[in-house]
Amino acid sequence: MKYSPILFALPLVLVACSKEAPPPADIERPAATIVVGALGGEQSNVYSGEVRARFETVLGFRIGGKIIERRMDVGAKVKAGQLLARLDAADTGLQESAASAQLRLAEDEVKRYRELRDQGFVSQSALDAKETALKSAAAQAGLARNQADYTSLLSDRSGVVSATLAEVGQVVSAGQPVLRVAQNGEREVLIAIPESRYNTVKVGMPAQIEMDTDGGKLRQLAGHVREISPAADPASRTYAARVAFDTQHSLVALGMTARVRLNSGAKAEAKQSSVFRVPLTAIFQQGDKAAVWVVAADRSVSLRPVVLAAYRDDGALISSGIAAGERIVSAGVHKLTAGEKIQIIDNGKAL
Repeated sequence: MKYSPILFALPLVLVACSKEAPPPADIERPAATIVVGALGGEQSNVYSGEVRARFETVLGFRIGGKIIERRMDVGAKVKAGQLLARLDAADTGLQESAASAQLRLAEDEVKRYRELRDQGFVSQSALDAKETALKSAAAQAGLARNQADYTSLLSDRSGVVSATLAEVGQVVSAGQPVLRVAQNGEREVLIAIPESRYNTVKVGMPAQIEMDTDGGKLRQLAGHVREISPAADPASRTYAARVAFDTQHSLVALGMTARVRLNSGAKAEAKQSSVFRVPLTAIFQQGDKAAVWVVAADRSVSLRPVVLAAYRDDGALISSGIAAGERIVSAGVHKLTAGEKIQIIDNGKAL
């Protein structure tokens, strides 16, 4: 039997096709990198915040009812004693009329019994009972008048309406928030402190507040931490802190965005002469050992063990193993091999 030479060559072609071609040796893997820098003796933390009034009052009616008028919207300036909203006063008006009628009846009864007492037709105890009924009726009438007055919501201080919490036509209960008024006077910045930095922030700590108060021009203002909440927010697990301005400025308006820089001495964290903060993605974990990929001058990478001082929300603190000025890989560390050359990417740009 004769076989065609093509049949003998076919298996060799299939075997050759099944092998993947090795990648060209001159292709370098792109890798994001950073240059290591030491933390100074004091570590500056920056937080975003919002300008708020130091004193904010949430106003509500002292009785329940249906809102028939709300005169103020967000941003409206109010004065002390100014009318802000009103409830339907039909029911309270009827109660006041009934109480007034009972008071007049009690007054007439007391007047008549006093005359009868003078003539000796009634006892002193009967007169005392009528006088007691008069006092009760007077108290009820006063209470009804107060209830009628409570249908009007007045501002107790001058300020600016920062929020409206109820609308016309809504039925509200006694004490339910209707408006929030930011009082005139001091302004401060509300920021949120993460759990990992809560112990480093102290009341009275100096702060630098950066704001856009001059139409696009950033302005640096001095301040200090005035207050720190002792309890964390249940949703964000952060602690609310208020940073007061050392000097009040007329250009600082409610609701402005601010950046607050706190100098929260990191000496407790930096037991060595230098501590370096690197992204968490730069840490290559080998069992219980940590390492980073260090980039050499020829763009080759080598794995170097490091000693971690702490893990934090904003990165890992390295106490030894690397030096300031060295370049390390900040992302994709599990895709590299020792001696491999990479294409350096710094801040999104190839170097």
